Amino acid sequence: EEVDADESSDDEDRTNSYRSSGGASASGGVTYDTSLAALHSYLGDVEDTHNRLAFLDGGAVLNVPLFYLEGVVLFPEATLPLRVIQPNFIASVERALRQVDAPYTIGVIRVYKDPSSGRVKLATTGTTAEIRQYRHLEDGSVNVVTRGQQRFRLKRRWVDVEGSPWAEIQIVKEDLPLRTPKEAVGRSAPLSIFRSGVHIQIPPINHSRADQYGFGNENDSDAMSEESFESELSPTERRLHQSALISSDMLDDSMSSDDENIEQQFRIQPGRSPFDNFRRSFGTGKNQEADGVRLAVGKSSAPTHNTWKKHSLNQFREVPRAFWPSWVYQMYDSYSLAQRAAGRWKQIVRAPSMDSYVKKPDLLSFHIASKMPVSESTRQELLEIDGVSYRLRREIELLESFDCVRCRSCETLIARRSNMLVMSSEGPLGAYVNPHGFVHEIMTLFKANGLVVIGTPVKEYSWFPGYAWSIAVCATCETQLGWLFTATKRKLKPRSFWGIRSSQLADDTR
Repeated sequence: EEVDADESSDDEDRTNSYRSSGGASASGGVTYDTSLAALHSYLGDVEDTHNRLAFLDGGAVLNVPLFYLEGVVLFPEATLPLRVIQPNFIASVERALRQVDAPYTIGVIRVYKDPSSGRVKLATTGTTAEIRQYRHLEDGSVNVVTRGQQRFRLKRRWVDVEGSPWAEIQIVKEDLPLRTPKEAVGRSAPLSIFRSGVHIQIPPINHSRADQYGFGNENDSDAMSEESFESELSPTERRLHQSALISSDMLDDSMSSDDENIEQQFRIQPGRSPFDNFRRSFGTGKNQEADGVRLAVGKSSAPTHNTWKKHSLNQFREVPRAFWPSWVYQMYDSYSLAQRAAGRWKQIVRAPSMDSYVKKPDLLSFHIASKMPVSESTRQELLEIDGVSYRLRREIELLESFDCVRCRSCETLIARRSNMLVMSSEGPLGAYVNPHGFVHEIMTLFKANGLVVIGTPVKEYSWFPGYAWSIAVCATCETQLGWLFTATKRKLKPRSFWGIRSSQLADDTR
C-alpha cells in the first residue's frame, strides 16, 4: 500500500507510545471501507470455481477430505480462507476439486487440547465448506477461499495412501423454525367449559410471567396451522393439546351484561407448569384446586345462571384455546426469538437493518454464532446445538451477559463489549490466514488494556488493506493475544485498532 512520506517515519514513535498506553482510539468516525477485509485480498488473485453445490439431504452419509483447525469454529454461511502449505493437505484440496459425490467440498472441524489431560482431541460436530475460489502458487502451495455449507457429525476418520486426512460424515438434518400457533395468541374463549358434570374455572394468562420472558405483547399473525403444530407433538402431548381446545358454542349471550362487574380472582402460580395444572385438575377427588385451576365434581357443579354471574366474560375470552399459555409457546417461537436476538446484536455491533435475517431465523442463528466475539469453546457449543429456537435462546443469553474480554491464560481484563469495532462487512469477528498457513479468528476492538506491542509495524500481508500490523502480547503473562493495526495513510480512520484472537479468550466472558 502507498504510504504518506510524513507518516512512515513516525511508525516507530507511534509504536513506542502504544507500548505504554495500551490503547487505540476510533474517535472521529470510520473512513475505512469495511468490505475490503471480507475480500481477503492478501491472498492475491484467486480464481472463482463457478461451482455451487446444492445442499445435501439431512442424514446423508459421505466421505470428504478433512481439515482440522485449531482455534477455528466454522459455521454455515461463514467465510473461511486457507493457505495450504503441507503436501498432504494440498493433495486433499486437489481431490476435493475432482471428487464426484461432493465436488469442491471439504469437511472442517475444530481440534483442541483437552485442559484436563493435555491430549489433542477433535470435535464431533463440524461444517462442510465449499471451495469458492483457489489459486496455485509457484512454490506449490494453494490459496483457497471457502464458505460454510452444512453441519455434520463425524462418524470416523482415516488417512489415505497419500497421507491426506479423510472422514466419513453424516449431514445434520436441521429442523424448521417454529411459530406460535394461532390458538395460543388468539382471544377466542373456551366458552363451553361444562362437560360430563365437571365445572372448571380457568384463570386468564399470567401476563407478568409472560413479560418476565419478554413475550408479553407479541402476536404472530402468520402463525402456523394447528395441523403442522400438532405434528410436532408426541402422542401424549397431542391428546392433551386436543383436550384443551374447547369449543365456544354453549354460552348464553344474556350473560354479557355482567362482564364488567367481575374482578379477576384466579392466577397461575409460577411454581407449576400448565401441564401440572391440567393433569391434577382432572383427578379423582370431589373438590380439587391446582395452582389456580379449581375443579368441582358433583351435583353442585352443574352450571347455573348465578354461577355465570361470578365470572367475567372478558376473562374467558382472554384464555387461549391452546393448551399452553401464549408466553410458553413464544419462548420457543423461532421468529419471536430471532427478533429479540437481532435487536441485541444491533445494540452490540451497531449493525445495519437485519430484517432479512429475522425472516430466516435459522440463518440468523448461524450468522450471530459465527460473528459473536466469545471464546472458541463457547462457539463450538453453539455449533453443536440442535434446534433453531434452542440456539437462539442460548445466543440471547450470551448477548445479554457478555461484557468482559479476558486473557485465557491469566484472566486479565483486556476490554469490554463497548470497545468492539466492526472493521469487516462480515462483523466484529472473522477468520484470516497468515503466510504460514495458520488460521486465526480475531475480534476487532478500538480500545484495549494490558497489552504490549512488540516490533515495528509491518505492511506486507496485512488482513486490512491500508493498515500495518504489530504483534501484541499480554503484559501480565506475555501470551500473544493478537495484533495492533495502525493506519499507513493520513486520511484513514480509525488511526489504529486491535485484533484479538478468539482462541486466547477466557471461556467465561460474563
